Amino acid sequence: MEVGSLPLSPTQRGKLISAGYTTLLSLSLVSPHQLARDLNVSHEEAIEILKIALKNGKMGESNSTHSVVTGAQSAWDMLHEEDMMRRITTSCGDLDNILGGGISCKEVTEIGGVPGIGKTQLGIQLAVNVQIPVEYGGLGGKAVYIDTEGSFMVERVYQIAEACVANIMENHVPQRKDARVCQKTMQCNSFLENIFYFRICSYTEQIAAVNYLDKFIEEHKDVKIVIIDSVTFHFRQDFDDWAQRTRILSTMALKLMKLAKKFGLAVVLLNQVTNKVVEGSFQLSLALGDSWSHACTNRVILYWNGDQRYAYIDKSPSLRSASAPYSVTGKGIRDSTSHCKRTRMM
Repeated sequence: MEVGSLPLSPTQRGKLISAGYTTLLSLSLVSPHQLARDLNVSHEEAIEILKIALKNGKMGESNSTHSVVTGAQSAWDMLHEEDMMRRITTSCGDLDNILGGGISCKEVTEIGGVPGIGKTQLGIQLAVNVQIPVEYGGLGGKAVYIDTEGSFMVERVYQIAEACVANIMENHVPQRKDARVCQKTMQCNSFLENIFYFRICSYTEQIAAVNYLDKFIEEHKDVKIVIIDSVTFHFRQDFDDWAQRTRILSTMALKLMKLAKKFGLAVVLLNQVTNKVVEGSFQLSLALGDSWSHACTNRVILYWNGDQRYAYIDKSPSLRSASAPYSVTGKGIRDSTSHCKRTRMM
């Protein structure tokens, strides 16, 4: 049960969500003293909040079925599901190859790198590519794009959508009759209409948006990818209490993992980099610390090697560590070319 459904005042619910207490389970693990400190309320008010949470939790248990666990799944079935798992192409053949065919559905994939490496470009490319019709090798789905930095560019989406349609026409529609039908059904405007955009201006808005996704996707079953660009931005600026930040991030990560599994969609988290001290020297690493690395199924790091962009599989339970070159072009993410120059695209 979510804390938003508790019979509390709007101020109390807002304080709970801002402090990272979004579920009854998170409240069941905290003491009144700790809750009072986290919410900046009196000890008595904290006790009252916990009493209400406990009462409603017991009511929820009495109304629910006792058979929470419905049965085990065999490893053979899991292997079959993995073989049948749908993937979203990145439009770069080399990158798709090291990813096993593209970005996996039912999984959370983190993509991080330095500014200008093409994280947002890749996010926009995926938001377009998820819409490629099933008959042309895509998922025929829609995208949710959560923008925390204001880096989403509609003009860029239109450019990439135009290139996507042109690519389908060139490679998948050889007959003139089919081409006419494809031109009528695949319009660049429809690609923009199928991207649900959320502009987020604070970490509390980000938490609220993630909490709202379950209901939103229930109403829009054809959503096949959720992109957060970036998951890091507000959590690097608005926090002095690191324990609170860790708790909020852990709760948010759990919700995103459940979302991917429940709806069979891909969750892509774009991340920034930070300096990390290793053996007395500074090294670049992805933001939010080592504990955050467990929040994703796959982790991909984008980096420069001279004038060439590369993607590296840093963590995955099913993919081996490997690197692949890629380019950011006027048409979007594409295979690398030997004459590629380092240009700033974001």
